Amino acid sequence: MAPELVGLIGILALLGALTIGVPIGVSLALTGMVGLMVMLSPEAALVKAGVVVFEVAQKYELGVLPLFLLMAHLCFAAGASRDFFEVAARFVGHRRGGLGLASIAGCAGFGAISGSSLATVATVGSAALPEMRRAGYNPGFAAGALAAGGTLGALIPPSGALIVFGIIAEVSIGHLFTAAIIPGFTQALFYMIAIAVLCWFKPELGPRSVRVGWRERMRGLLGIIDILILVVFVIGGLMIGWFTPTEAASVGVIVAFVLMAIRGAFNRAAIGDAFAKTLSTTGMIYLIIIGAILFATFISVTGIADLMSSTVREMDASPVVIIIVIALMLLVLGSFLDGLALMLLTTPIFLPIVLELGYSPIWFGIFLVRTMEIGFVHPPLGLNVYVIQSIGKDIPLGQIFRGIVPFLIADFFHLAMLIAFPVVTLWLPSAMGG
Repeated sequence: MAPELVGLIGILALLGALTIGVPIGVSLALTGMVGLMVMLSPEAALVKAGVVVFEVAQKYELGVLPLFLLMAHLCFAAGASRDFFEVAARFVGHRRGGLGLASIAGCAGFGAISGSSLATVATVGSAALPEMRRAGYNPGFAAGALAAGGTLGALIPPSGALIVFGIIAEVSIGHLFTAAIIPGFTQALFYMIAIAVLCWFKPELGPRSVRVGWRERMRGLLGIIDILILVVFVIGGLMIGWFTPTEAASVGVIVAFVLMAIRGAFNRAAIGDAFAKTLSTTGMIYLIIIGAILFATFISVTGIADLMSSTVREMDASPVVIIIVIALMLLVLGSFLDGLALMLLTTPIFLPIVLELGYSPIWFGIFLVRTMEIGFVHPPLGLNVYVIQSIGKDIPLGQIFRGIVPFLIADFFHLAMLIAFPVVTLWLPSAMGG
């Protein structure tokens, strides 16, 4: 049997396993192991698995992941979960669609400490959705804005998805974080523009709320100044070279402990819960990374990536057209695959092609995560939609998906901008000496 055919069968087997609900890490590891057994031998596959497990366990760069996760959980324990939305609501809630704008700002702020799309939409949504409905907002519009805004957590540093991509693709995590800042800001801006335009033409979607005085606004701002200092210090220090990513995460954990003490949340129960959740999530992600490396090794042995790269070289199409085709393929796969599964499945296949076209691996990391984010709100999977629906149980899924349509349009425009102008992604890392 031709190696390429074995590789194709392996990819289809992986998709089948994911479709029937086999966990991502298990699916990747089993497919990679069986594929290596077929391509090489059972002994070689077992040796490779042992080597991969050892290398992942002792990889220094991987220490950044549990540390940033611990920082996030400590901040949750300190009571920082809903503060960003509440402060933004005080500043812009009195405008048309103001609470919608506040929800996007809240998701962006919370994303800077959570690093997770699902955590962002669940936390900000639980605070914002009841407030928006109480203010008379259209339920589908409110839920759609929150589901879309939650995707900011996957891109804005410290992003868990970018950490995993950096490890798999062997790209600097610090450079990825720096590159994500402008795309993350412009993504939030595109969502806000969509809200402003919608509420301009249909004011009933997002009525004005009561104006809050400046004293209340400043009091709310002072309530999050400690979290803002943490984010700026950690991410800013990483950008300008004070810290390596692992050092930045370590500093972030120490500062988060200090914030817990200042906010009166420093107790054994809260700290134990933060450690337990961090260990649980870290173990799951480590298994996924081990499985992804095994699967990527299997794909490289089959020669599928080389075959696709040579096909690209022989195509009479511009690099932009090929990138658009890749984006469409990712969007189709993202309609039924979990975001992390999509990243781990496609990185070993598409990254060599993108490099062959002359694009930066840092740009591809942002492009991939940005495309992955759209899958969080794209039917039929749309995990963020189901999270929001679990908060507003009386809002039909169909109404939420209709409310997401304007934000999906904003997503496609934003993705087109990143493809047409890679400098949006690459300017800041180059300016910071990356």
